[in-house]
Amino acid sequence: MFKTIVQFFLDVKSEFGKVSWPNSRELWQSTLIVFVVSALTAVFIGIVDLGLSRLVTLVLG
Repeated sequence: MFKTIVQFFLDVKSEFGKVSWPNSRELWQSTLIVFVVSALTAVFIGIVDLGLSRLVTLVLG
């Protein structure tokens, strides 16, 4: 059992060496994209929520 755990961590270390890590510029660009998409999604959900709220108020009102 101990050998399999050690082998697992050796394999993990080996795989980390194969990873293509982003440079600083790529990281900032990806972060900006995530923030923009998150903001757009939040605005979209807010507009849909507002519309549905007004529709329910109109129907039940």
